[in-house]
Amino acid sequence: MATVLLVLSVVGLLLTANALRPRVRGSWFAVPSFFLAWPTGELAPQVIVLQALGALVMILLGALDGTAGWVGLGLAVVSWVGLAALVRQAGQTDDRVEVALRAGLGELPAVPRSRSVSVLRLATALPLPDPRVEVVRDLRYAEGAGVRHLLDVYRPKTPVTRAPVLVQVHGGAWIIGNKREQALPLMHHLAANGWVCVAPNYRLSPKATFPDHLVDVKLAIKWVREHVAEHGGDPSFVVITGGSAGGHLASMVALTVGDPEYQPGFEDVDTSVVACVPFYGAYDLLGRYGGRGADGMYGGAARWLMKRDPVTARADFERASPLDRVGPQAPPFMVVHGTLDSLVPIAEGRAFAAALRDQSHESVVFLELPGAEHAFEIFHSIRSEATVRGVHRFLEHVRSHHRS
Repeated sequence: MATVLLVLSVVGLLLTANALRPRVRGSWFAVPSFFLAWPTGELAPQVIVLQALGALVMILLGALDGTAGWVGLGLAVVSWVGLAALVRQAGQTDDRVEVALRAGLGELPAVPRSRSVSVLRLATALPLPDPRVEVVRDLRYAEGAGVRHLLDVYRPKTPVTRAPVLVQVHGGAWIIGNKREQALPLMHHLAANGWVCVAPNYRLSPKATFPDHLVDVKLAIKWVREHVAEHGGDPSFVVITGGSAGGHLASMVALTVGDPEYQPGFEDVDTSVVACVPFYGAYDLLGRYGGRGADGMYGGAARWLMKRDPVTARADFERASPLDRVGPQAPPFMVVHGTLDSLVPIAEGRAFAAALRDQSHESVVFLELPGAEHAFEIFHSIRSEATVRGVHRFLEHVRSHHRS
């Protein structure tokens, strides 16, 4: 039993070390490092509890009868100290949100009324069903792509009229993902507070080639304009969000209003959005900010998303990069990115936010989250709960100015 405790403690310490310092973006170990660091770092409180309970059981079974057991216990304590540092960092997210909102908006928006955080949700880290929210599944917004042209609607169980609308675009490197997997804490929170949220699927690569993905998201917005009032939403107030590849697509929607290339057959439809909130988005498909270009993550974009060479077709990659589409016409943005993102470097988020501040006439909030990994907000965690509240405050601020 002493040896078992030692081995498990070594594994736990390695996981903690990886969560504190994931591998460099673009390296061959970046993806496995992410999948190990992601749950360990975001669910650090739960990991501490599980490791401590496991250690206690082994100690009761005699693990401290040998030297290996004591060494294992010492390593476990070191691991718990590291995890505690991650918990402390996550606990400071409310302060980070406050600073970011003040810096980007110039005034502090009022805190929306909402029910206190569910202890059960935080303990399980799951976005459990909310009794105030109902979900309408698998509504068709376009023909021709089966389940990839379906969407879900999250709305208050108490009927509403002319409620603000959020469109959520899932991520998955443009090749995987589903409308039921991402930003559930955000959509449940907003729907419980009077919003209508729409989550579409879209065509995926390698079968689909850009801009098929973007066209589909714009088709979903077309559906929102025509049908969201049937679910209590206001078609004149639509904002968009998304994570990773979804952050890329959401940003492209916000920055390509009226571009007929991305609205074939529905060029006259208004697909504009009032605001955009991308999470850890891919804003530069050429990898100029640490993605290692065609040799790293963005080489995948060339193969399965664009299906062309970034060297010979550089202009096409620039045209598909939100960073190169920023201009005075950009709506209000709240850009969210973690400093420990293993898949999309924080430098990319910083560059995008800086470009927006330089060129946009609207407000720009950049929320940089120390210790946050890619896809952190999928879990219902301390950090994601605070971030969701911050996003809600930003959107309510935009809404109040839109009304006036």
